[in-house]
Amino acid sequence: MTENTLRLVELIKSIPGGKVSSYGAIALAAGLPNGARQTVRVLHSLSEKFDLPWHRVIRSDGSIALMEGEGKELQIELLRAEGVKVSHNGKVDMKRYGYLF
Repeated sequence: MTENTLRLVELIKSIPGGKVSSYGAIALAAGLPNGARQTVRVLHSLSEKFDLPWHRVIRSDGSIALMEGEGKELQIELLRAEGVKVSHNGKVDMKRYGYLF
């Protein structure tokens, strides 16, 4: 596993319950200014192995990237269980719930 991947894993793990971060913000904190897609790949391939809180990672505009029937409902349920308000159209207020590294 590369050093970049390990940094991304550690940053994702550091997002506390009740907070969210974006793919791009995580990449930037890892020193990868254009690494949002790399964050997606880490989440997709390593969430189970490292027990990553995948549900706390959303788009920078506060929307959930997953589609209906592909995990969006579960992500909303998990976020709400942690006290994160998710609007009826699946958006989170990043100013209120966004986590800064």
